[in-house]
Amino acid sequence: MQSRKKRRVFSLDFKKEVVNLYKSGKSRKEIIDSYNLNPSTFDKWVQQFKQSDLVLEEGEFTSVENEVQELRKKIAQLQDENKVLKEAAMIFARRTY
Repeated sequence: MQSRKKRRVFSLDFKKEVVNLYKSGKSRKEIIDSYNLNPSTFDKWVQQFKQSDLVLEEGEFTSVENEVQELRKKIAQLQDENKVLKEAAMIFARRTY
């Protein structure tokens, strides 16, 4: 009876590193051979990272985090303003009767 190969599991950081090597110009064959990867697995990683923003440089990640914080502050401010406007509308509605 032949035993099955143990399935390897790769971390997200490893996948990013491999895809970044490919993006930087290292050949597909060279990467697959040096890391003993299945070609279809490698192609799937490249495709996934093309379709998503998971491969962000550190500076880009920081700017995205900053933008998210600014947007959250703006949302909170707009929610507060909306609450005040609703209360004012209720007050004016009562006065018209």
